[in-house]
Amino acid sequence: MKTISCMNIDADLLYSYGAEDRNYKKGEVIYREGDQALYYYQIIKGKIKQNNYNDEGKEFIQNILEGQQSFGDSMLFLEKFYVMNAIALTDIALIRLPKANFMELLENNPRISMEMNTCLSQRLYFKAIMLQNMSSSSPLLRLKGLLDYLKSYHKGDGDHCFHIELTRQQIANLIGLRVETVIRTLKKLEKQEIIRIENRKILY
Repeated sequence: MKTISCMNIDADLLYSYGAEDRNYKKGEVIYREGDQALYYYQIIKGKIKQNNYNDEGKEFIQNILEGQQSFGDSMLFLEKFYVMNAIALTDIALIRLPKANFMELLENNPRISMEMNTCLSQRLYFKAIMLQNMSSSSPLLRLKGLLDYLKSYHKGDGDHCFHIELTRQQIANLIGLRVETVIRTLKKLEKQEIIRIENRKILY
């Protein structure tokens, strides 16, 4: 499967439109669910997670993103609020560009605008595939759909090149299965050589 990364715009171009550097410590919140979407964010180094919580306080991790990837950009095209949190998983350095400046950049750079459209379309495609698999009664299809979706945000086409940075419990919460079922299904995928497990790390 060909994988994709989030949009990555040349840093000098971002700075020329008024972007600024921002640094966050591990665990700090970059934005919260319900905040107004005001900035385009691009990671220089470090990792972030996008998540939300249900009424019982259970965490659902949507994405884990790292160096040279962007986030929060899709909401800039809507007069809506963020539907998830963005939290630093490590100490992280970001570039952020205000919404109005970002829109001006796209207007003046049609090629980047087209690449942005392609990126957003690919995200929607993989999200639809994941949701389709989630409707299946097969634990294997549900889990495979989640792994495909998570990997779609990352560079690299090779087998077993992507580390799934979720606990077994987090995976279970994401796809509506018992953790014991997730563990059994992971073992099946390992036997089929679809994934590799090394020191409890899942490599896909």
